[in-house]
Amino acid sequence: MVHLRPLTPIDFLERSAEVYREKVAVVDGEMRRTYPQLLERVYRFGHMLRSLDVAPGDRVAILAKNESALLEAHFAVPLVGAVLCALNVRLVAREIDYIVRHCGARVVVYDDEFAGLVEGLPEAIVRVPVLAAGGYEDRLATAPSTPITLGLSDEDAPISINYTSGTTGLPKGVVYTHRGAYMNALAEIFHSGLRPESRYLWTLPMFHCNGWCFPWAVTATGATHVCLPKVDPARILALIDEEQVTHLCGAPTVLVSIANAPGVKPFGRPLKIMTAGAPPSPTIIAQMESLGAEITHLYGLTETYGPITVCAWQPAWNDLGTEERARMKSRQGVGMITVGPDDIRVVDVEMRDVPRDGATQGEVVMRGNNVMKGYFDDPAATEKAFAGGWFHSGDIAVWHADGFIELQDRAKDIIISGGENISTIQVEKAVVEHPAVLECAVVAIPDPKWGEVPKAFVTLKPGHSVTAEELIAFCRERLPGFKVPKAFDFGDLPKTSTGKIQKFVLRDKEWGAGKRRIN
Repeated sequence: MVHLRPLTPIDFLERSAEVYREKVAVVDGEMRRTYPQLLERVYRFGHMLRSLDVAPGDRVAILAKNESALLEAHFAVPLVGAVLCALNVRLVAREIDYIVRHCGARVVVYDDEFAGLVEGLPEAIVRVPVLAAGGYEDRLATAPSTPITLGLSDEDAPISINYTSGTTGLPKGVVYTHRGAYMNALAEIFHSGLRPESRYLWTLPMFHCNGWCFPWAVTATGATHVCLPKVDPARILALIDEEQVTHLCGAPTVLVSIANAPGVKPFGRPLKIMTAGAPPSPTIIAQMESLGAEITHLYGLTETYGPITVCAWQPAWNDLGTEERARMKSRQGVGMITVGPDDIRVVDVEMRDVPRDGATQGEVVMRGNNVMKGYFDDPAATEKAFAGGWFHSGDIAVWHADGFIELQDRAKDIIISGGENISTIQVEKAVVEHPAVLECAVVAIPDPKWGEVPKAFVTLKPGHSVTAEELIAFCRERLPGFKVPKAFDFGDLPKTSTGKIQKFVLRDKEWGAGKRRIN
């Protein structure tokens, strides 16, 4: 039709290759490639997949770190009509095996160092190592570089499948569409302030929600991708300086590692940081801003293409004190620009909006452009998640008078102690205000008198020390007595590959795996 063209983020690369012909698109170690060179490799990748009998609708898995091959896969796989399944490199072999079998992948492209994770896959699945002889690079070198036309007729067709962490059962495959990826990429561009001169550092894994759609967003603006294989605070600081980085994304734990890295000093140029994955404490926001970073707080889930809300900054907040500004910025905010004005709600169990009083708790539900199409090959789970015509996040929040939502907890993380509800996030924010504390996670533990009480698991900053008694006294100055942790445990916290603290591991430790957790 004259007035319609199906939306797909694949168009972004072809446009940038035409408009920014001399622009460096990708920095990967010593390697630098322009946008036309990136597009040529994507065409070769597409032809390689066709030579392996990959057909439209087939799934192609890739197991790689933040490197050029994974970036290229975000364009090449959907370019031939196939569906990308980017795998978490920190999974064990049996988890990789389950996901690859569940999605029905025809081809698996993998970093050579992860060969042990794919060696047990069925022989029918073609395995392509990135560096080994006869692998990815050799295949690209011999593949045609002629253009490939996608010819997309349905923008609602799947573009990728992203698997959840499976903390409450087997991983679920979250289906993204061409339209959804396109819309989310545009939202990321708008809210992060990406420009053609921007230089984006890949601290966020591209396998996590397709890197919050930033592979497509950065490309759309003609900005430069700076690849980083893994989160290394010293390397991050070096690249920020050497590559003149202007943007990066990461969970709050990534920000904590940067702010507390040895030798950290104020950044020499403006640095915009988008953070999500867990509610950031006002403390870490203030720390990063003191280094010169501009923090944008986002919120979302795998089922919402990554971020779906943004803490949209208000000019009046500029006049607030440092701590109050950080507290306002720690809220999850409002729907992003591509989200409908009434597509984010906080509701009670009857699906009625809770009062916008900043106190009444309810569940965050969503719908619209940024919500998944459904769970792959799991209609029952999809139906449950979409009950009542809304996606149910399972996140508990309050709704403020200004329309901003503020998370209080996951539903399962609310502690009910002696009939009183305790937000673990509120307790965590109080604990990390102590100058010796690096990170904190709070969970419920059984108590013979109160049913359950909060316990804090704490990681201390290098070279610092504090006792449980000192932290209890510190918290008593900031929290009601019933919210103060009754016990402390010191050490490293279990985390996912994207930096989220795995509270279920801590709960298992205290209650026993699979045991009833209500006293």
